[in-house]
Amino acid sequence: MEAVGPGTCGGGGAALGAEGRPAPETRVHFRVTRFIMEAGVKLGMRSIPIATACAIYHKFFCEIDLDAYDPYLVAMSSLYLAGKVEEQHLRTRDIINVSNRYFHPDSEPLELDSRFWELRDSIVQCELLVLRVLRFQVSFQHPHKYLLHYLVSLKNWLNRYSWQRSPVSITAWALLRDSYHGGLCLRFQAQHIAVAVLHLALQAYGVEVPAEAEAEKPWWQIYTMDTEIP
Repeated sequence: MEAVGPGTCGGGGAALGAEGRPAPETRVHFRVTRFIMEAGVKLGMRSIPIATACAIYHKFFCEIDLDAYDPYLVAMSSLYLAGKVEEQHLRTRDIINVSNRYFHPDSEPLELDSRFWELRDSIVQCELLVLRVLRFQVSFQHPHKYLLHYLVSLKNWLNRYSWQRSPVSITAWALLRDSYHGGLCLRFQAQHIAVAVLHLALQAYGVEVPAEAEAEKPWWQIYTMDTEIP
C-alpha cells in the first residue's frame, strides 16, 4: 500500500510532538475537522460532501501554513465549496448560523447586521482563496463507494451468523469517517483506505475470512488490485 502524496501532507504519521503525543498542528486539525463533520450533519449534508469538505481543508493546509489563516474560517469556506462541488448547495446564512450555534450553543441566530455581512464576505473571499491555492483542483475520489462494494461482497462470502453477530459494517464506516480527521484521504488511494478500514474492523472483532489460509493471496490483495468503480 503506497502513499500517493507527500509523506507529511495532511497530518501524516510524522506529526508527533514531545513524548509521542500529537503535535499542536495535528490537534488543531483534529478539532477543526470535527467541527466540519458536526456542522455538516447539522446542515443536512451527505457523507460525500462532508468528506470533500474535510479533504479541501486538509489540502489547503498542505499548501499554507496553519498560522496564516483562521482554520475555522477555512473550514466554513470548505463546507460552502464542497456543497458546490458535490451539488448539494448550501446557503452561507445557514453555514454562519450553524457555526455560530456550534461555538455559542445558547446564542440566538445572528441578525442581518454588519457583523453577519462581514462573516458572509469573509467566507466568500476565503472560498476564492482556497480555489486559487488549490489551483481549482477540488474534486476527490473517496473510499466510500469502494467500501460499500467490499462490504457487500464480503457479506456474501462470510458465514451469515458471523456477520450478524459482529458490527463489522458499522465499525468500518465509523473508521472511514474518523480517518478524515487527518490527511489519509490525500496520501493513499481510495481503494487502499477502504480495504484498510475493513481489515481493521474484521481484526477488531476477530472475524476470519473463509478459506483465507488455503488461498494463494490474502483476501485484501484481491480488493486492492486498483480496480475502478464508476
